[in-house]
Amino acid sequence: MNPIAEYAIALLLLIGGFFTLVGAIGLARLPDFYTRLHGPTKATTVGVGAIVLSSVIYFSSKGQGVGVAEVLITVFLFLTAPVSANILAKAAMHIGVPTTDSTRGNTWDQ
Repeated sequence: MNPIAEYAIALLLLIGGFFTLVGAIGLARLPDFYTRLHGPTKATTVGVGAIVLSSVIYFSSKGQGVGVAEVLITVFLFLTAPVSANILAKAAMHIGVPTTDSTRGNTWDQ
């Protein structure tokens, strides 16, 4: 395997692992529902995207070509994560999930 591809794979795996870890820590540590949405939808989306991209590079460098399933997983992830977070936030605002005192702004313009 090409050494440049190995370095790229290793770097993408490290970046993906870091962002996934940051997203998981954010999910566990942030104070309210609305701020907890940012962990899985922002950081982990980038983390999983980097991991899947490293998989694409790995299998392409092995001569198996670009995997259609991997590309579809990445597209599906980047399309559905922001939409589902938006729907969850709107549902939470609709049923009146409270925010913490340190949250700036209002969930609904009143």
